[in-house]
Amino acid sequence: MSRLKGRVTLATVAGSAGVSVATVSKVLNGRSDVSSATRARVQEVLEKHGYVGRRPDTVRRETIELFYQGVVNAYSVEVIQGVVEAGQAAGVDVVLTSHPKHPPTASGGATAGRAAGWIRQLTASGRLAAIGVTSELSAADLAALARARLPLVVIDPANTPEPEVISVGSTNFAGGMAAAQHLLSLGHRRIGYVGGPPTSGCNQARLSGYRSAMESIGAGVRTEYIWMSDFLYDDGLAGGTKLLDLPDRPTAIFAGSDEVALGILEAARARGLRVPEDLSVVGFDDTEVARLASPPLTTVRQPLREMGAVAVRTALQLAAGEPVASHHVELATSLIVRGSAAPHGLSSVAAS
Repeated sequence: MSRLKGRVTLATVAGSAGVSVATVSKVLNGRSDVSSATRARVQEVLEKHGYVGRRPDTVRRETIELFYQGVVNAYSVEVIQGVVEAGQAAGVDVVLTSHPKHPPTASGGATAGRAAGWIRQLTASGRLAAIGVTSELSAADLAALARARLPLVVIDPANTPEPEVISVGSTNFAGGMAAAQHLLSLGHRRIGYVGGPPTSGCNQARLSGYRSAMESIGAGVRTEYIWMSDFLYDDGLAGGTKLLDLPDRPTAIFAGSDEVALGILEAARARGLRVPEDLSVVGFDDTEVARLASPPLTTVRQPLREMGAVAVRTALQLAAGEPVASHHVELATSLIVRGSAAPHGLSSVAAS
């Protein structure tokens, strides 16, 4: 906590009292859900640091930097909501910013300079920690964060994280396997995958889960049935167009996100294909758009808000100097069955 020298923060008080930042916040705000022994210990440390007699609303609230790259979509809205709610519960504010991805340079000098400038802004603003959402962090970013001793937690990192980077995600492999197994159980064998960036760790895991399910029953995975770009609607539209224009098109497609799935639904509609009669589609995320889709989307649910909350709790642990149990936390996924997938051959059965 050397970066906090010269000013007293909630993390300073929490570290001295041996409690979490959230507990200190509860004591300051007069919450009743704190034991008398813990309250007395925190109040003793507060008095030592000169907080006694101050009204709670005059105490400087700690802030967490929540940054992302690209556009805010249905997925990130859910994660951000979880971060904000957890921050409120812990008594810390959340500042949302966009962190552009810096292209690498031959020498690395310009990238390192931009990274250092970004970190200087964070430390000058007194940020307690930083949380990234699907962000791709360069080596310069990580080095600058380490020098500043600013705790970092990344939710679904866009690139495979370094071993020392603490991240939060879901059981993407199991989710990908569950999606493919569901389609296989419906009799489909020509199953495509339209997903996100090839370098994305969560995309790699979903694709691997899909491949594992296919290979477990001896179903071949056709190269032309795999299309990867990003997790947005336009990517689903482009990927769906590519796969559905094949001479031997797939009868089902597993989409790497709900927004990708919506793009695939539009590609099918434009070709006169009905979902699920002519094409089955399974998404990933279970955002609001999955429930609003027509037909409602069968999808793999990620506990997105809880992922945001876990990131906040982990970041506060790190800021208080507490150890974390794991450098990568995976929360369980589950398959949500709705109306976008049906047994293979349903179209011919309906026609007869």
